[in-house]
Amino acid sequence: MTEPATDTLRNDRHLSMEALRAAVETGEIDTVIVAFTDMQGRLQGKRLHGHYFIEHVLGHGTEGCNYLLAVDVEMNTVGGYAISSWEQGYGDMEFVLDGRTARRLTHLPGTAMVQCDLAWPDGSPVVQSPRAILTRQLDRLAERGWVALAGTELEFIAFEDTYEEAARADWQELKPVNEYNIDYSILGTTRVEPLIRDIRTHMYNAGLDVEGSKGECNLGQHEIGFLYNDALTTADNHAVYKNAAKEIAAQHGRSITFMAKFNQREGSSCHIHLSLRTADGGLLFWDAENGPQNGHGVRTPLYDHFIAGVLATMADLTLLYAPNINSYKRFAAGSFAPTTIAWGEDNRTCAVRLVGHGHGARLENRVPGADVNPYLALAAMIAGGLHGIDAELALPDALVGNAYASDLPKVPATLLEARTAFAGSAFAREAFGDAVVDHYVNTADVELAAYNATVTDWELRRGFERM
Repeated sequence: MTEPATDTLRNDRHLSMEALRAAVETGEIDTVIVAFTDMQGRLQGKRLHGHYFIEHVLGHGTEGCNYLLAVDVEMNTVGGYAISSWEQGYGDMEFVLDGRTARRLTHLPGTAMVQCDLAWPDGSPVVQSPRAILTRQLDRLAERGWVALAGTELEFIAFEDTYEEAARADWQELKPVNEYNIDYSILGTTRVEPLIRDIRTHMYNAGLDVEGSKGECNLGQHEIGFLYNDALTTADNHAVYKNAAKEIAAQHGRSITFMAKFNQREGSSCHIHLSLRTADGGLLFWDAENGPQNGHGVRTPLYDHFIAGVLATMADLTLLYAPNINSYKRFAAGSFAPTTIAWGEDNRTCAVRLVGHGHGARLENRVPGADVNPYLALAAMIAGGLHGIDAELALPDALVGNAYASDLPKVPATLLEARTAFAGSAFAREAFGDAVVDHYVNTADVELAAYNATVTDWELRRGFERM
């Protein structure tokens, strides 16, 4: 393995390999985290001593067990995966450093992080890796001279309880950091500003371009926004932020959850904004010269085809937007989470909302919740959009009014429904390959089996005495 290329830093808060080497030599950095993003969107990897990283890993790489892409949420080894099993001996994967991602983590003393791709010992990519799945779709765009720009709006709920206290309480009767709806409230968010400010500041130090933060509707619910970037950078930053936010909350003696639906109030979303540009920054989604639309120009036919493709493939690809049992608890009428596969102009009741014009023209996918894996969701949107472009799909009429009351097709309502659609989708198999589809179908099967074998609190409350 060769030393990672570092000729193009994402911004001046990232570290070149030379700068990282120098920081280790001076003792400013003593720990380097080498991490990749797993199927559940979590960072997995190793903490390496800085000198070991510089002297051995930069030039030769490091490895990790391939079971890391073949376990459930609890890290249990489970069957059904082609790439990893007891019969195959649970061998290693190579961690392929991406030097563009090197960054300081200032909430952890003396610590830097480098994110990775995954490869087999023969150097071939692990195609089931979420980062590889997104990269494949980005390569398809690059072949046409296009790039994808994206932003993810990730919500969470914060609690006064530590993670350990929450677990000992069986995650019941937790105390949210706010006791009333603080959507856009300055007073309400000030109460939690020491925590939220720490997250904003440390994420800026880590190379993320922080926009700001605001309160949300559910008790203790907040959102921190980041500036859009190219799709791979956005996904990388999303994974770093989600991990770091939990770590920083723990440092404050608190906890936060990115569950899509923590309770029967509002769920936590991850609306994903996406647009395409030419490699030199030219517009693909907007024609500013021809045809007035609010005085700002019009959508291009390519944009309409892209939207049509996202809509046409949404049911087939919902598993990549909503990957967990809990994801589907968000989808309820009047909840600001979509139930109808439709698009609208600045219409928050639709699955796809169009916003902006000119350089700001983009579609917002409102299906994903805060539990989404950003690499998989972005890959799904790009694959669907390219299908719409290649097939020149016609864009149906915009939905005007309340999409919840529409008779248009619905977003799959359960993980089983989404799993079945994904497994049987000829489009998904063409876009991602059988190996990827079968891998993530098995992931859904594992979750469904675990859930179906569980006796829930709801069943106990309703049935212990009264049935």
